[in-house]
Amino acid sequence: MATDKTDKSLPSLFSDLARETVDLVRQEMALARAEISQKITSAERGLVALIVGGVIILAGLMLLLQAVVNALGMALPEETAPWLAPLIVGAVVAVIGYVMLKGGRSRLQPDNLMPNRTVESLRRDAAVAQETVR
Repeated sequence: MATDKTDKSLPSLFSDLARETVDLVRQEMALARAEISQKITSAERGLVALIVGGVIILAGLMLLLQAVVNALGMALPEETAPWLAPLIVGAVVAVIGYVMLKGGRSRLQPDNLMPNRTVESLRRDAAVAQETVR
């Protein structure tokens, strides 16, 4: 025989509320762990992309830069070519590298690592709990 919810005693209702609150907190913790794990995986991928990208850029640039320096050196006056050609090429490469590192770094910002869905779910749960208590 099913018991009507309106027939429950006050202590029974508080017991149910406590049990359901504990269950809800456990579920929210599981969601938070899953979301944080996902964010960490994303951060790891961003870090790996930074490292691999940096190594590839370094290897390729070391080979190409010498050729660019030599070509620029042939276009510059002989007296300034030995120091000016590497300076110009180095500055251009530094700017390109900075732009690439900035893009990878943006993936590692704290806002990108925040478990947003869990935080929003907790806010909704708190609002529902407050409404239920009233």
